[in-house]
Amino acid sequence: MELICVCLFTMQLMMYIGNDLIEAIQLDNTRIPIPGYLGQFKRNLKLKYRDLIRQHTNPPEFLVVNPIPTVDPAVKNH
Repeated sequence: MELICVCLFTMQLMMYIGNDLIEAIQLDNTRIPIPGYLGQFKRNLKLKYRDLIRQHTNPPEFLVVNPIPTVDPAVKNH
């Protein structure tokens, strides 16, 4: 019997200020193309961290990423 693993990963919206990751939010992959879906998260993060944003000269940056799983070499070899 062969074991097949299907892994589904949800995209994440990541907020950075400078080189610092401030917060990452799990997204619903099916809703990402809907206008305003990402914007609501960005607005909420800007409100939540407004004091931190004011302390920096650079505005926050937002990235949407698809996390890639890493494989432990010890597990892979067994």
